[in-house]
Amino acid sequence: MTMHPLLGTRLPIIQAPMAGVHDSKLALAVCRAGGLGSIPAAMLSPDALAAELKIMHEQAAGPWNVNFFCHTPPTPDDQREAAWRSALAPYYRELGLDVESIPSGAGRRPFDAEALELLREYKPPVVSFHFGLPLPELLDELKSWGTRVISSATTVEEAQWLQAHGADAVIAQGLEAGGHRGMFLTEDMTTQVGTFALLPQIVAAVRLPVIAAGGIADAPGVRAAMALGAAAVQIGTAYLLCPEANTSAVHRAALQSEAAAHTALTNLFSGRPARGIVNRVIRELGPISELAPAFPLAGTAITPLRSAAEKRHSGDFSPLWAGQNVRGCRAISAAELTLQLMGES
Repeated sequence: MTMHPLLGTRLPIIQAPMAGVHDSKLALAVCRAGGLGSIPAAMLSPDALAAELKIMHEQAAGPWNVNFFCHTPPTPDDQREAAWRSALAPYYRELGLDVESIPSGAGRRPFDAEALELLREYKPPVVSFHFGLPLPELLDELKSWGTRVISSATTVEEAQWLQAHGADAVIAQGLEAGGHRGMFLTEDMTTQVGTFALLPQIVAAVRLPVIAAGGIADAPGVRAAMALGAAAVQIGTAYLLCPEANTSAVHRAALQSEAAAHTALTNLFSGRPARGIVNRVIRELGPISELAPAFPLAGTAITPLRSAAEKRHSGDFSPLWAGQNVRGCRAISAAELTLQLMGES
């Protein structure tokens, strides 16, 4: 059996890490099918991350990936936070919530020395990053274990930066991709292009293997990416209806509705641009709002609205993350979907 030279897997398929909608159950299923299952760590507490690492280390069939964010935590801006809470106050009143009771806290932490220590016992075969790379001393330690390090680039310049700073491979994240944009050298959204425009440009600009991501949801899409020079393909949205995913009921319903055809990049849910299905709060306050606090602080005030609305079976305030191509979403096992993506099922 020929194994992938970069990933060490049978198939060149990476299941995208999607914080909040899946855990090791989905990742293990993809690993069993021959792909690279991924664990999203950005929203996990140290104890939760340690538990997930132990499961993957003991149960994964073949290599696996754990993903972290590399953002710089912002300095809280009291004036901006007050303006944001004021904008959300009518929704709080509508849902019978007290806007003064909003807790503080960011909800997402960047990769740091504590996370590195948690990884040390398990030495994951692959570690991926969003928003750049960690500090050089942390990166050097990771790589000393033989861990492969990959990270997202949304422009040629970001891909070249990743190559110069120690990445082993680059994820070319096209504009179609669901969830957070991996932008880290620019905030200019006009620099963002589609996957099949970005991919060949990055392939030509760097010496590293390039992984295609964004809008790829079926076997023909995988073949097209490989024909344009991709060494592997990272797929997220297509897995959201799999039974192994923890996708919420309102999110699953949205993915199977006509609304899924309309997605937008919005900063309302976290403070950074991320692609999701357009819902009420995006229509009324966004999709991009100058009032939203810097990433990841915007999410603190949205979360109580989301929780209250979802109890009423409404996704009006939920981050319904999805890429521009939802046609690959099916309620089939993750293993079967992985094989179908390679035309093997």
